[in-house]
Amino acid sequence: MDAKITTFTDADSWSRALYAFLAEKERRSGSRRTVEGYSRMLQHFFGTVGKSPDRITSQDVFGWAYSTGLSGRPPSSVTIGARLACLSSFYKFLIRMEAIQHNPCDALERPKVSVAPPRGLGGDHIRQLLAAIPDTPVGLRDRAIVLTLVLTGRRRQEVLNMTVGDLSREDGRTSYRYRGKGGKTGKRELPQPAYAAIVLALAAFGHDVAALPADAPLWPATGRTGALTSGTFYANLQRYLHVAGLPAAGVHIFRHSAAKLRRDAGESIEDVSRFLDHSSLAVTTTYLRRLEGQEDKSWAKVAEAIGVR
Repeated sequence: MDAKITTFTDADSWSRALYAFLAEKERRSGSRRTVEGYSRMLQHFFGTVGKSPDRITSQDVFGWAYSTGLSGRPPSSVTIGARLACLSSFYKFLIRMEAIQHNPCDALERPKVSVAPPRGLGGDHIRQLLAAIPDTPVGLRDRAIVLTLVLTGRRRQEVLNMTVGDLSREDGRTSYRYRGKGGKTGKRELPQPAYAAIVLALAAFGHDVAALPADAPLWPATGRTGALTSGTFYANLQRYLHVAGLPAAGVHIFRHSAAKLRRDAGESIEDVSRFLDHSSLAVTTTYLRRLEGQEDKSWAKVAEAIGVR
C-alpha cells in the first residue's frame, strides 16, 4: 500500500487493502498455500455479500461462516473456524491501517473444534517409505527431502525453500540456516545422512554442491530451471506412500514423525519441544540465540531407527 490509509471511498482502495493484507500474510507465514486459501475465502465472502468491508455486519459474517459449500452439506466446525479466523485476521489488519474501527467477527463465538491426535510414522514405516522411493534422479531428490524432514523436524516450506547457500560445513559438520514460522531464523546441525542424500541427489541432476551458486535451489525441478514446487513433491509423496502400503498423508506428518522418533530415542518432552523450535520455547531473543548453531546429539539414534547412516 502506498501510504497510510484513513478513508476508503472506492472499490480500488479496498482491493489494494486486500492485496496488502495478503502480501503481509505471506511474508509472515512464509506459506504461499495459506495465502491462496485466505484469498479464496475473502473473495468468496465479499463476492457473496456484495458489500464493502466498512458496511459488513456481524450478521453478514455469521450467515457466510455457517453457509453450505459446494458439497451442499453444512460446514464442519473446522471450516467455520477457518472462515472466521480468515475474516477476523483481515479486519484486524484494516483496523491497524486505520481504515475501519471495529471487527464484525468479534461478536461471534468460535465453534469448539475436536482436533484429531497428530499422527506420526514410526521407524519401520519410514523404512518402508524410503524403500518405495526409486533410485532415479527424482527419487533420490525426494528421498533426500524425506530424510531432511524426518531428521531435522522442520516444516514443509522451511525445507523446500532451502538454497545451497543455506548449507555450510565446518570441522566436518554441516549446518543449515532456516527461516521459520513468524519470520524466525535459526541455524542447526544438518544430520550427516541428510547431507549425504542431498549431495547424491544433486549429483544425479548433474550438479556438484560445492560448485553451485548460493542462490541455487537445493531441490531442483525436472524439465525446467528453478526449484521443486510444494505441489509436485506432495503428489510424488502420495505415490510413494501408496507403493509402501501406507495411508495417504500430508507432508506435515514428517514433523510429527520427527517428534515421535525423538521420544522413542529417549529424549525428554522438553528436548523434543526445543528441537521443534515451538513458539512457547522461543519467547525471548536470548533463548533463540541459545539455539543458534545448536549441535544435534540425537539424530544418530533416529537415523538408526529408520535404517540410514
